[in-house]
Amino acid sequence: MHDDNHPDVPAAPYAVNIILHHSNMRRQDHLDTCVRNKVPIVITSVGDPVDVVKAVHGYGGLVLHDVINQRHARKAASAGVDGLILVCAGAGGHAGALSPFAMVGETRRWFDGLLLVGGAISSGRDVLAVRAMGADLAYVGTRFLATLEAHIPMDYKQAVLNAGTEDIVYTDLFSWVHANYLRSSVVEAGVDPDQLPTKEEYGRMREAQKGPVRKLWRDIWSAGQGAACIEDVRPAGDLVVDMLRDYEAARAELAGVSEAVAAA
Repeated sequence: MHDDNHPDVPAAPYAVNIILHHSNMRRQDHLDTCVRNKVPIVITSVGDPVDVVKAVHGYGGLVLHDVINQRHARKAASAGVDGLILVCAGAGGHAGALSPFAMVGETRRWFDGLLLVGGAISSGRDVLAVRAMGADLAYVGTRFLATLEAHIPMDYKQAVLNAGTEDIVYTDLFSWVHANYLRSSVVEAGVDPDQLPTKEEYGRMREAQKGPVRKLWRDIWSAGQGAACIEDVRPAGDLVVDMLRDYEAARAELAGVSEAVAAA
């Protein structure tokens, strides 16, 4: 409908993220829906994407897979994915602990497919840095939490604005793998971020808890370290325009430095 009403500015290709972990009981339904609607890009994570690759390639779609280390990356590549999303240190949600410099450099030694990088990317300048590393695209998440269109509570958006790098807690306490969470929401869940309990202790805490149980993602909020660089809530379209302007300005600045060095 958007393309019909705005033929001069057609929508960009969209993507759907399917969690492949066995805890997602609806993963097959999600895949069936994607195939039925021929979703152009399917992003997979936390599991083996081989069946998704077969299904999505069947109608000409692309599959990108989240990875946090080389073992995951090589397994996804062997499954035939079209691109790897390197979820590096500082990323929101389920994230790895590796530096993007090391992760990109090592992956590019053997993988020549589409390469994306996520982790604390909040500006056009950050996007340019990712391209300079050797990646094709930047993967931006937390920055878009602080947009008018984000379907999250305003309190969540404000918590993102208030957060610095030390307000991001990296732990596997609440999920099956490590993820980054906003300290304020961890505290609201009755957990001391500086003295995290074991999973067993946390389980007992939840059993003894009176009143509504605070749920992961809904109440225990995720954000990446890039939250420290977010200062306002704005329309997503304005953010994209600003990031593009920042990207071009940074590229021109670096080009000017290169010319000055060459002329010296």
